[in-house]
Order: sequence, then C-alpha cells, then structure tokens
Amino acid sequence: MGKKMGKKRQKIVLPPELPPEIPDEAVEVSDEDVQFVSENQEYTGFMSNLDTKTINKQVTRVADVKEDELESLYERRLKKKALDKETEKQGLEVDPVDALPVKTLDGKLHYRTVPKATQKSENEDKDEDNTNNKDAGTDASVVKRTKAEKRAQLKKMRKEAKKHSKEVAAVEDVEQIPHAEVLDEVRKDMTAEEANEKKKFRLAELGTALLTDPELNIKSLKEMLEISKDGDRDIVVLALKSLLAVFRDIIPGYRIRLPTEKEQEMKVSKAVKKMRFYESTLLSAYKAYIQKLIAIEKQDVYKRVAVRCICTLLEAVPHFNLRENLLAAVIRNISSEDDISRKLCCATVKSLFINEGKHGGEATVEAVQMIADLAKAHDCQLHPDSIEVFMSLTFDEDLGKHEAQDASSKFKSKNAKRKNLKEQKVLAANERKRTRKEMMSKTLEEVTAELKAASLATDVTERRRMQTDVLSAVFETYFRVLKHALKPRSEAGSSPELAGSHPLLTPCLNGIGKFCQLIDLDFMSDLMNFLRKLARSGNDSDGSSKDVSACLTVSERLQCCIVAFRVMRNNLDALNVDLQDFFIQLYNLIIEYRPGRDNGEILAEALKIMLCDDRQHDMQRAAAFIKRLATFSLYSGSAEAMAALVTLKHLLQKNVKCRNLLENDAGGGSVSGAIAKYQPYATDPNLSGALASVLWELNLLSKHYHPAVSTLASNISMLSTSDNQIHLSNKSPQQAFKELSLEQESFSVKVDPKNSNAKRGKGNASLKHNSMGPDLDLTVQVDENAVKSKLSEHYSLLHDIAENERLRRELAETTLSLNLHEQYKKQRKRRTK
Repeated sequence: MGKKMGKKRQKIVLPPELPPEIPDEAVEVSDEDVQFVSENQEYTGFMSNLDTKTINKQVTRVADVKEDELESLYERRLKKKALDKETEKQGLEVDPVDALPVKTLDGKLHYRTVPKATQKSENEDKDEDNTNNKDAGTDASVVKRTKAEKRAQLKKMRKEAKKHSKEVAAVEDVEQIPHAEVLDEVRKDMTAEEANEKKKFRLAELGTALLTDPELNIKSLKEMLEISKDGDRDIVVLALKSLLAVFRDIIPGYRIRLPTEKEQEMKVSKAVKKMRFYESTLLSAYKAYIQKLIAIEKQDVYKRVAVRCICTLLEAVPHFNLRENLLAAVIRNISSEDDISRKLCCATVKSLFINEGKHGGEATVEAVQMIADLAKAHDCQLHPDSIEVFMSLTFDEDLGKHEAQDASSKFKSKNAKRKNLKEQKVLAANERKRTRKEMMSKTLEEVTAELKAASLATDVTERRRMQTDVLSAVFETYFRVLKHALKPRSEAGSSPELAGSHPLLTPCLNGIGKFCQLIDLDFMSDLMNFLRKLARSGNDSDGSSKDVSACLTVSERLQCCIVAFRVMRNNLDALNVDLQDFFIQLYNLIIEYRPGRDNGEILAEALKIMLCDDRQHDMQRAAAFIKRLATFSLYSGSAEAMAALVTLKHLLQKNVKCRNLLENDAGGGSVSGAIAKYQPYATDPNLSGALASVLWELNLLSKHYHPAVSTLASNISMLSTSDNQIHLSNKSPQQAFKELSLEQESFSVKVDPKNSNAKRGKGNASLKHNSMGPDLDLTVQVDENAVKSKLSEHYSLLHDIAENERLRRELAETTLSLNLHEQYKKQRKRRTK
C-alpha cells in the first residue's frame, strides 16, 4: 500500500506549468504596478544590479574548441545543409497520370511535383552515426542554454513563423493579382486585334455583297454604319472609305422621294413594296453617313478624311438628296487654314461649276449664294481661293435668242392650224368626239410635261433664271469687297491684325475684268466710281483717299486701272466715261513701282491696255508718258525696262510729233507754238510740259548691261522725225517682259580678266543673250574702292538730307504748337477781362 501510494503521489506531484505566452506588445504596465514597485523597493533592488548586456548577448562561440577546428566545424555544417537541399530536390517526382501539365504563354510545359517518400539507407545511417559520433565531442562542448533562454528563443521562433506566413500570403496575393492582370491585358489585346481583323474582313464582305446585289443586301448598310462607330481610328477610317465606295456605286441617278401617308395606305404590288423599302433604307443610311461625316469633321484626327469623303461624294452625286448639307460643309472649309482641306473644297466647287450637267445648275446657284453669305459673315476676311473659284463659272450671253424666236414662230403656226381644225371638227363632230379629244389633249400635255421634267436638257427660261441668280450673287460679293476696300484703316477689319488688309481684292478685280460684259448698265457708274477711288494716289487733297491708297499696293492700284479700261472697252457702245483720272494714276504709279516688290506682269498689262492699244492720245499726254517711261527704264530691272521701252517705241511710232524729243535742240526740237516749261515732278501728264524736254535717257540706256535693252534703246534713238510711216512692232510689253523675266532667261556676264584694264570698246568681255542675234563686245573696268567711296558719300548725303527734313518737320510742329499756345493764352486773357 505504501509503495502504491508513493507511486500515486509521485504521479500527482508534477512540475508547475509555464505561464501563458504573452507577446511583449500586449504587456501593459498600469499605474498600480508602478505604485507597487515604488512602495516595495526593498524587494526589487536586485534588478538594478542585473547585467543587461550579457543577458541580451547571443552565444555564438563554441566552448572547448580551438580556433582551427572551429572553421572546419562551420564548413561541415554548410556542406550538410547543401546536401539536405539536393536530397530534397532529388526527392521530387512527376506523376503524369494524376496531373496534367500546364502550358505557359511562351509554349513551355510544367508538370506538377510531389515529394518522394524514401527511407534512408543503411549506409546513410552509418554515415550519420559516424558524423554524429565525430560531432559529439564538439556538440557536447556547446554551451547549454537555460530555460529562460529556451523560452525566449521559442517565443522568437513563433513570431518569426507568423511574420513569415503573413509575408508569404501577401507575396502570393501580390503575385497572383499582377499575373491575373497581365493575363487579362494580354487576352484583351489579343481579342482586340482579332476583333479588328474580324471587322475588317466583315467590312470587305459587306461591301462586296452590296456592290454585287444592292437590293438584296441593302440592310448591310446599317451594320457598316455600326462598325464606323468603333473606337479604333483605323477601323473608323476604313469603314468611312468603304461606305463612300458603296454609296458612289449604288446611288441612283435621280432624287428619292419618300411616299406620303396616302400613298403608303394604298395597295401596291410586291415589286413596288420592295423598291420603296430599298429606297427608304438607302436614304436613311445615307443620311446617317452624312451626319457622321459632319460630326467627325470637327475633330482634328478625322478632319482630312471627312473632308475628302464629303468632297468626293458631292462631286460624284450632286443630284442626290441632302446635297445642301454636303455643300454647306464644303463651303465652310473653302477658306480653311489647312491647305489640303481648302484645296479639296475649292476643286470640288470648281467641278460643280464646270460639270453643270450632273445637277442642272441648281448646285451652282446654291454654292455661289453660300459663298456670298460667307464673305458677308466674315467681313471679306477670307482666303483669296474662296472667291477665286468664281473664275470657273461660265455664262451664255445670248442664251436661246434664236431658239426662242424659232419656237415662237412654230408655236404660232401650230396654234393657227389647231384653230382651223377645231372649227372644222366642231362643225362636223358631235359633243362626244369633242370631249374625247379634250381628254386626249390633256393626257398628251401631262405626258409632255413629265417627259420634259425627266429629260436632262433644262429649259431655256429656267437656265436664264438660274444664271441671273448666279450673276447677282457673284457681283454682290464683288461689290461688297470693293466697299470693304474703300473703308479706312480703323474700320477695315474687326481685329488689329486684319485692319487694312484686303485679301479678296485681287481675285475680285480679276473676276470683274472677266465678267464685266455681263454687268448691268445701271451699276456701271457706281463701279467706275469705286475703281477711280481705289486707284487714286495719295497726293490728292482728300484725306479719305490718302487712307485708302495707303491700304492698297501699287499692283492692286494698277489692276484697278486695268479693270476700268476693260469695262469701258467691253461696253463701248453704252458708256461715255472720262478715263483721264486713270491716266493720271498710271502716270504716278510708274514712278512708285519698285522691282521685286510689285508685280511686273500687271505693270506690263497696264501699259499694253492703256497705252499700246489702238487708241489716239493727246500729244502732250503721249510725250509725258514717253518721258516718264524713259526715266523709269533707268532704275528698273531689265524685264521692266524692256516692257517700258517697247511701249515708248510704240508711242513714238504712233505720235510723229513726239519724235521731236529725240532732237538735241533747245526746247526739244522744232515744235510750233508756245511750249510749256518741263516740270518733272508734276502729277498730271497734261501739265508736265514734257515736249520741252529731251530723251537723254536713251543715250545711257544704249550702254545698258543687257544687250536687248541697249539694242532697243539704240534703235529708238535712230527714229527720224521725217519718217511719217507707221511701223508698229508686233511685240507687246507683256511679251517683252516674259522674254526677259528672271524665270525664263539665262543671262550671264562674261569678263576676260586679262583685258579688264583696256580701253572701252577694245576689250574681249562680251555680253551674250540667247534671244539676241549679234554678240556685243564690251569691256568692264571697275574700281571697287572708288565705287565704295562714291556710294558711301552718296548715302551719307542722302542720310543728311533725310535728317534735315526730319528736323525741319519737328521744328515746324514745335513752332505751330507754340503759336497755338500763345493764341490760347490771349483768348483766355480776353475771357477773364
């Protein structure tokens, strides 16, 4: 019993259990604990003597082991760890029966792995025993840890295990989420590419089906429109172009009129129903397509594609429905800043004007009226191409005069015959026959009216009405541009950048010159007044004219003179206009012309139409222009000088008395009567007194560097006053300018440096030109230093003169202001008294 009780007692008496593990973070020190420790310091005094450094220090050394053996011990441990890892890797096997492989995106196969349950062999056990026995001495010598150290180590291991598990879970989540996202993105990309390819193939299929059998596959238009709403730009562009090709091919040659409600209620055949369904579906799809083009035309990405589709569609089917919408989009971009869009729209409008047979002239009227409204809305601040398209218009001046007379005579003869037949039939036939014939005549009239409406040839009266509307809109635009050019600089434009600018004036003047024969005579006087004001120079006393002339260039003012003469020539029978003002402006503009800045072709055209045409000039005026052209030839370019000399020669050949200017006598030769004094700075050619001068400029021009100019000047100076025969040259100033212009000539000066110091006329330097027959031998002898010194003196003198003029103006303004101030003081004193 005692033994049994002892055994029981031994079983009952057990060591106390360890306190529950509480993490350090969960331990909280309360105020009561602090108070207890402070009150019982005699029990806690031993804690102040603890060595915290040795407690926290980890044991890293091995006891009773020498330093040389310690390194070998660490090496054996590392080798053992490496062997354990290799055995773990070798212990993996693949079971292809239980698990299928996984194929990755790059095409590799991965099989599931399972750890291989193997037992250690006897040799391994022996090796382990041997190693354990060998390491026993060393491990036995390791310092043993206390229970507190083991407890702390266990606690630390648990914490590390928890952290490691959390990190592994987080890493797995992070790895799973991006992997899934990447897979989704790749799938989306693959599906997007596949979808785009499918859409492209679908567009091709639908387009081919529609072109082969439009009536059967007309519903495919809606599907193509849905594809055009895709977000991908390439798909949208391809869909728009495909629809353009389809509509160009399947649109009929007539306008579609949808049936009314009454017509829909009526019973019709299957063919009529099928045709109505086809036309309504086509028209609705066409309307949706145009709305799509107009909507995306405002986006920069699709602007050019949309404009090209609109222009192509309008040019191909201008007779079809919704033409107004297409035309409005084209006219809106006719003055676009984008050069490609603007050129496309201008070419489309010109094709409408030229090919009026496609639309019967209605599109021309609408386009011209829209352009007129656009110019009015933008206050004539548009690109010149916007109204230059008017030059493509064609008008029939005597449209249908003879045809109307023949038709009226035939109509009268037919009416007379019909009356005779009716009288005979009324006398012979009864009422039934008369009613029957009346019904027949009505049906014939209806049939002829329908045939006339369906025929492509327009009625003469209708065509004349449309051309009248076009002319009124065109000249409304032209007169608006002229009025805008007459405004002063402060009112010329809505913004400071556009103030004083007239971009539409040049194409406006060109259009007036082309269509001036179609202008109503009631507006001729207003037109000539506008042109006279625009061409007026800045030397007039009128302040408004100075502002206007300052806004226009020399080329624009010359063009005004040209247009005035064209208008007068084309309406010579109905107009009686004095053109003296335009001669005055030309006389002054010749001096204001500057080569390189102004257009030489316009000057040559003005000389031709105003001076060289078959027209009798006053002797004083002709002499003034001869003198002015000779002076102009001295400082102008070779092409301008050639045009001026051709005009001068023409005037001398036509006016024999003006050849006295070639004489060297005092007073300009033997001219009977009183001779006015020559005034070279006069603004009026009739008051210049040019007959009292001499053409000394021809002597200088005969030594001109260009052989064509020098030869012509020499020929002019050889004209005799006794030769009364007129031999007018066939060459016009325009031809002379074109022949010697820089674009059409290849002129080079060749100098022989060996004989550069020889006397004039004996050198070997030659000036050769392709258009001239003989070669002229000249010698070039130039001292550059002398030329530089002379030029410097000349320009310094000019600078001093300009500076003196400026100082004089300032002095005059100062004295004027002082006089005004003195007058103000005197008036103020008088008022105070």
